[in-house]
Amino acid sequence: MKFNKWTLGLAAVGAISLASAVRADEAPKLVPLTTAVSSTVISGNVDVGAQYNLGNYSTAAGVPAGTNPNKVDNFSLNDVVISLDKAEDETPWASGYHIDINLGTDAVGVNGNGNQPTAASGTAAFAVRQAYVVLRTPLGNGIDWKVGVQDDIIGYEGNTDSANPNYTRSVGYSIEPTTLLGMIGSYKVCDALTVQAGVADATSPLFTATSSDKTFAAAATFTAPDSFGFAKGATLNLGTLLNIDKGGQDNFYAGVTVPTPITALKVGASFDLVSLNNATKFNSKNDSGWVGGLYASVQATDKLSFNFRGEYFDLEGSPTTAGPVYFGTNGKGEELTATVAYSLWANVTSRVEFRWDHADSGGAFSNNGSNADSFLLAANLIYSF
Repeated sequence: MKFNKWTLGLAAVGAISLASAVRADEAPKLVPLTTAVSSTVISGNVDVGAQYNLGNYSTAAGVPAGTNPNKVDNFSLNDVVISLDKAEDETPWASGYHIDINLGTDAVGVNGNGNQPTAASGTAAFAVRQAYVVLRTPLGNGIDWKVGVQDDIIGYEGNTDSANPNYTRSVGYSIEPTTLLGMIGSYKVCDALTVQAGVADATSPLFTATSSDKTFAAAATFTAPDSFGFAKGATLNLGTLLNIDKGGQDNFYAGVTVPTPITALKVGASFDLVSLNNATKFNSKNDSGWVGGLYASVQATDKLSFNFRGEYFDLEGSPTTAGPVYFGTNGKGEELTATVAYSLWANVTSRVEFRWDHADSGGAFSNNGSNADSFLLAANLIYSF
């Protein structure tokens, strides 16, 4: 991104190390703006796609988690992102800001009232994805604070489509909050360890939290030094989102990305655990579920890459009144995704993807209970500027 410590903070998302290896497009140039702050720059992207669902019903009941019911057998405007950024300088009391405005079926952020984070609605939603002030306090190596709306700090995949190794999102992503509205601090302990911690308004993809609910957020990123040989640069990411008030949703995350002795190959793994601990919101159980994922990336040439994802999930018994289609009595299964990316045009990410989802019991992928399998074929173009 625009400055080192922000990049280290975003590494806690987990997808950064792997995704950077699979993108072969030319990095776009940032455009300076004439404003009161001369170092303000503008960037962004236009993300479009087309999707064909083999045999799926065009209803939410037939669409796997990580995909979108409004994209079934359709062209889609996934996201238009306009970003304004003023990075911190190297002074002890540095400041800056960042803004992401997004519009489309993948848009996430806060809605019009500014205090209730909301996930993408499945239609052409408009949202402020990020809008925060960055402040440095010169304690130790320096603490960089983000105050405002910002991307979540856990998860293998993030809100930036082009930075993810696959076009569709993972099941693990679907059970994680996408946005935090609060105050998060980042501290570089040493070259091998960066930590983040803070507090935010409660946000959940499984229910609408009240405005008084608060979430404690914490994450740590470990980076392997040069002494690790071929595995140098490997990252281990650990994070949690805990409700401070009684009830709500708690998330726990672990992810790792590792280079291999084969230069072109990188592998990764993720584990997401979600706990719903308020019986009055759903049912008499303290329900929980988990998702495990494996990733692999092959950079075949400077322009061509292959990206693979496989997940197993056990979300059975979680509420059926909200959240992804997997939740409920048919909450166990697998998904496999294969994505081919080729850089034919400058600044453009071009991808073709095939995805297979399977429910271990019942017909989760139809509105009449007849389909245990879902098949998806998609094409995606993202122009970054």
